[in-house]
Amino acid sequence: MPHTPDSPRPSAASAHRASQSADTGAIACDIFCAVIDNFGDIGVCWRLARQLADEHGWQVRLFVDDLHTFARLAPGLDLTRARQHVGGIVVEHWHEPAHAGDRLQVADVVIEAFACELPSAYLAAMDRRKRAPVWINLEYLSAEDWVADFHLKPSPHPRYPLMKTFFFPGLGPGTGGVLKERGLDAARTAFEASPDAQAAWWQRATGGPPPAPDTTVVSLFAYENPAVEALLAQWRDATAPVVLLVPEGRISGALARFFGVQTFHAPTCAQRGNLRAHALAFTPQPEYDALLWASHLNFVRGEDSFVRAQWAQRPFVWHIYPQADDVHLPKLDSALAHYTAALGPAAREATERFWHAWNGNGTPDWNDFWQHRAELRARAADWASELAAVGDLTGNLAGFAKSQLK
Repeated sequence: MPHTPDSPRPSAASAHRASQSADTGAIACDIFCAVIDNFGDIGVCWRLARQLADEHGWQVRLFVDDLHTFARLAPGLDLTRARQHVGGIVVEHWHEPAHAGDRLQVADVVIEAFACELPSAYLAAMDRRKRAPVWINLEYLSAEDWVADFHLKPSPHPRYPLMKTFFFPGLGPGTGGVLKERGLDAARTAFEASPDAQAAWWQRATGGPPPAPDTTVVSLFAYENPAVEALLAQWRDATAPVVLLVPEGRISGALARFFGVQTFHAPTCAQRGNLRAHALAFTPQPEYDALLWASHLNFVRGEDSFVRAQWAQRPFVWHIYPQADDVHLPKLDSALAHYTAALGPAAREATERFWHAWNGNGTPDWNDFWQHRAELRARAADWASELAAVGDLTGNLAGFAKSQLK
């Protein structure tokens, strides 16, 4: 990433924050995030920052190089400011290093998200700090077995006497787990128990009431996907109505072509046969969970929405981020192995076929997959309980950092 060598320098407010944290005993934490593509990197970092602040009382500063992408998830963000407070978090624009102050203020805990490479000036300041910070490299989520072997492994810096620890999110024991706020289950349960809350959500999202009880509601959040046209045709020809909820994004063009409209942006609603589709305005993070709860099946992509779909306790289909030479497919199979382990053979094989087809290997067969919906729904709830036993990523990370600060 093209970071300037002297970035970032602290503001007076940042220095005050750090000294205040020393006075109050609160842990100061700096998170560095480079937005490589899409919303996954900043989505994970923003959830982590808010959870560390809200649930653990940490004083968090988030350095991010792309405020435009960030603003889609945090609408209160001001694109014109190099430094600002958003939801109790200090946000610094990584590409705006001209801050006041003579020296860098290094936090107690430094999180380098997804191997983004710390600025050289900040790294040198870490070396000068009287007590070295806890330095964590937060990796991408993977369900592969090797993750547990490398989780919490130390890595010495080649030039400075600093130690970095690799922290791996994962779906199984021995990993860092995945992000989950303490109140998430209670919020989902309250939504499910309240027809008024559900009706209000449908009115806000689509401008109308909830669909009839015999309707299958599907949310579709995906990268560009050649398999979508065949699936849309199957929903069009289905024997029961299907309502499709589509957040604006990279799949919108395919929906426009299928329905024969110029664009498929909110508040567009289109219908062909038994398929009715609503284009939804891009959903900020705090509102995305309700979309998952309002749906019977959720198509998700990347990392952040993949995790939220698992906590939603609904069947879901993952569009994993495609990589060269299909190196992403073993990761897909590893996730499937965890998720489908307790399914019966027919449901497990149908799920594997459908996920693979959605990820470029074959044509998705809706009837073959959805005939197992009762078993898939039961498995979704059981899987959420299994995943919770691994522990929440933020709590696991905070516990490790505290153990190193003693």
